[in-house]
Amino acid sequence: MEFIKKHKLTIIGILVGAIGGYLYYYFVGCASETCAITSKPLNSTLYGAMMGALLLNTFQKDQTINNNNQNNNHE
Repeated sequence: MEFIKKHKLTIIGILVGAIGGYLYYYFVGCASETCAITSKPLNSTLYGAMMGALLLNTFQKDQTINNNNQNNNHE
């Protein structure tokens, strides 16, 4: 449960990105199957999940930096 709380934004990004990647494949896709990412639903779903995780991970605060700053202020 601690892992989920700590990485909540990243997990949300994975889920939203995966849904977005699949929807992109379904509605836009690549008819000729020459596109590396959008030719198969698995590829576009995984790519979307990765992009979503990276995007939302940038908004996540690093706990170790905050803990170090709090420890230095109390001394």
